[in-house]
Amino acid sequence: MNHDEILRRHSETIDLFGPRVHAVRDDQWDDATPCAQWSVRDLVNHLTVEQLWVPRLVSDGATTAEVGDEFDGDQLGDDPADVWDRAAMAAVAAFNEPGALDRQVQLSYGASPADAYCMEMTTDAFVHTWDLSRAIGADERLPGDLATAVLRSVEPQAEGLAASGLFDPPIEPPAGADDLTKLLCLVGRRP
Repeated sequence: MNHDEILRRHSETIDLFGPRVHAVRDDQWDDATPCAQWSVRDLVNHLTVEQLWVPRLVSDGATTAEVGDEFDGDQLGDDPADVWDRAAMAAVAAFNEPGALDRQVQLSYGASPADAYCMEMTTDAFVHTWDLSRAIGADERLPGDLATAVLRSVEPQAEGLAASGLFDPPIEPPAGADDLTKLLCLVGRRP
C-alpha cells in the first residue's frame, strides 16, 4: 500500500470511530464491550491515548521511554467526545506532515517505519470501531473496501497477533464470510 492510501485509510477509520464516540449515551460509558475487561469508557480512552501518542512519536521523534507515563490513566475527563476529537485531529495531522511516513518511530517493541505504525493504528481503530458499535448498539457494518485493506495488512502478521496476547485467539470464520467477518474472526471477535 502506498503512503497516500495508508493516510487515506487511516483518516477513513478515524472518521468512522468519531461519530460512534459522539453517539455514546451518558448511561453507556460503563457498559461492557467485546474487549474483555474493558468498558465503553476504557475502550474510547484506549483509542484516544493511542492518538495522543502519535504527535509525540511521529512529529517530535520521542521514544516511548521519553513519553513515559504522560498518557497513563483516564484522559477523557468530563467531555470524552471533545478529547477524542482533539486527539484524533492531532494524530491525523502528525501522520500527514510532509515526509512523516518516511520516518522511523520508536515503539515499545523497537524501531518501526512510520507507515507501518500508521497502518497498525488504522487496524486497531478499525477493529475498535466495530467493538464500540457492538457495545453501544450502533451500526456494525463497516466499509467493505476498508475491511479488505485492513485484512490484507493484518493477514501476514496473523501468527504474531495471536501470540501477542493483544487480541483474543482467532476463530474460524463461517463459510463464505466477507472480509469484515474474516478480519473480526482473525482478531478473536464473534460477529
